[in-house]
Amino acid sequence: MAEPWRDRARRAVDWNWRLRSAGDPRPHYVICGRDALAYYVARAMLESELPDGGARVTVVVPERYRSNGPDVAGLRGLRVVRSDRLDVATFEAAGLAGAAGLALLHQDDVGNLYAALCAQAVDQRVRQVLRMFNGTLADGVRKLLKAPVEVLSDAEMAAPAFVAAALGEVDPSSFQHRDKTLRVARRADVRPQDVVCALAHITEQQGVELLPAEQAGADLVLAEATGQPPGTEVAARRLVRARRRRRPMTVLMGAVRGFATRKIGVAVMLVLAVIVVLGALISRAEGVSPAEALYLTLVTTLSGADPDTGKAASAQIMQVVLNLAGLALIPLITAVVVDGIVNARLALHTGRLQPHRAGHVVVIGLGNVGTRVMAQLREYDVEVVAIDKDPEPRGAALARQLEVPLIVGDAALPEILVAASVADCQALVVASTDDVANLEAALAARDLHDDLRVVLRLFDGDFAERVEEAFALGVSRSVSYLAAPAFIGALTERAVITTIPVDRHALPVAEVPVAAGSELDGRPLDVVNRDGQLRVIARTPAGGGKTIWWKDLDPRQVIFAGDRLTVVARRRGLDWLTRQSAPPARGGPAHRPSGSVPGGESARPPASLESAPAEWQVHASAPGAAHPVPTAVSADIGSPPPGSRPSATPARRSPPDRSAPPLAQEVPGSTESEHAEAREHAGQRQVDREQ
Repeated sequence: MAEPWRDRARRAVDWNWRLRSAGDPRPHYVICGRDALAYYVARAMLESELPDGGARVTVVVPERYRSNGPDVAGLRGLRVVRSDRLDVATFEAAGLAGAAGLALLHQDDVGNLYAALCAQAVDQRVRQVLRMFNGTLADGVRKLLKAPVEVLSDAEMAAPAFVAAALGEVDPSSFQHRDKTLRVARRADVRPQDVVCALAHITEQQGVELLPAEQAGADLVLAEATGQPPGTEVAARRLVRARRRRRPMTVLMGAVRGFATRKIGVAVMLVLAVIVVLGALISRAEGVSPAEALYLTLVTTLSGADPDTGKAASAQIMQVVLNLAGLALIPLITAVVVDGIVNARLALHTGRLQPHRAGHVVVIGLGNVGTRVMAQLREYDVEVVAIDKDPEPRGAALARQLEVPLIVGDAALPEILVAASVADCQALVVASTDDVANLEAALAARDLHDDLRVVLRLFDGDFAERVEEAFALGVSRSVSYLAAPAFIGALTERAVITTIPVDRHALPVAEVPVAAGSELDGRPLDVVNRDGQLRVIARTPAGGGKTIWWKDLDPRQVIFAGDRLTVVARRRGLDWLTRQSAPPARGGPAHRPSGSVPGGESARPPASLESAPAEWQVHASAPGAAHPVPTAVSADIGSPPPGSRPSATPARRSPPDRSAPPLAQEVPGSTESEHAEAREHAGQRQVDREQ
């Protein structure tokens, strides 16, 4: 009986993968995740130009999943392994043994810890980067794992950007490096001598221009901290002072309005108005003083009066009406008391009925990001009201500890927003994990308050940009995009100090060592600065000398092996600097340890298999999990973008011309450099539009 074609195809593809890694000097990275963070990290690794010529990327995703944002499995140029469980078998199928790094990016702290332990059993030397929310558990993971590990929290990195946007200020990013403390600020808020470098120039016509060539005209700068509080803290103090100046009577009336329902209140007010009018008429008819008239009115209303046929007809009519008003007033008073008690019990259990507030910040969604935002706002003493569909969300315990009222319900419903006093709040932060629910809540809030400042979390970058343009909902932030540079830096072992959010972009601050014999060894410092891509802010000489900061940097200074350059860069600029500061490539192909792919064999695929089908997949849960079946096999850095037609023959990277001076192909002025620069800027603009 002939061998089934499926088995033949599986074995042929398995052989193809076994042969493909032989002699391939590119590092192999395994990324486990299914959301936008995994997408941005995987795409950046595919597009990065590492010293070895790029990277091979394998992503591990569940068999069936629904992504709120861009689909990581839809990226071209990577290998996909489908498995619902991150265990030893899955990591062996993904070729983790001998890999350069592993990124565990699921939103499950315990699941990521279990996966890290399984990965350690496969390869104890692989570098692991874990995504975790629980800080205590993260500290324990660093001590527990024997492999080199980095634990990061995307929510902690992105929360300051949401807080700053809610308060109408720039992101309060600050960091300590060497002997300096640097922070992000508006140019008008800092002294000229404290400005380190220009970060962005923001205009309505051209949008955001990062790392502009014109330093003096930039709106956003990186400056040395000189004891002045950041703008976010100043805005929070101003908001707190305004709340304290509110009139006590306004607060009292708000509490009275929230004590009973509107219908009961209207009925009570009508009955009291009737009693007051009749009391005034009695005072005039009887010819008594106002105090005596009040006494007669209350006694007649509450206890009734003895009939007196000798009175005038008008006095008898007023007496009867007062008795009827008294009969209506007593049940109404009872209803008000009962309704107030019921409302108080409902407020304790559901949080939906709250006293009226003003000048506060409403946070929708107490997940990872919403909890961090709530905590930071409370650190500034800003009043916060939280809304979540789940009665016990992740941040419920912290909300009770910080005395933040939690309203349980759908934030898209007007009554829930009214209960949170959205119409009078300072800002609305929508930070749940559902794009549709976030958009619905933002639109419903705008119906209550036209000028409300809305900070919207959307996973899909292109969707967020279109929403901003179409609905003018304020500010949109992508947590994954803000945190991705830090995860990429940890995965590739770059010394990323921090990530600076600028509008919807992110600028990593990194310290890059210069290797002996690299392209930068012996070159002047001026060749490193690249407008729109890279800025050098400090240089630490080899041997641990004193750091030379921006004030004393001379473009004519020569870079020597062992120097460490501190830069603010875009991702492509950082890739370029890493490539130029890396040691020269060895003469022969780099040796890859055995076991880097399933089966432990490695060899280059024959030419007949280079033109294999473009889509390949690996099912780790299927029989013969180590045998791949169709998914994308090409991870070349020169692979065409999605939607383009692949070339018939794979492009090969030509070796640099050693006869030319170092960096001759990179210094602006040569024709090849201009073409490369144009392609780079065009690609970056495409990335910006997608983000």
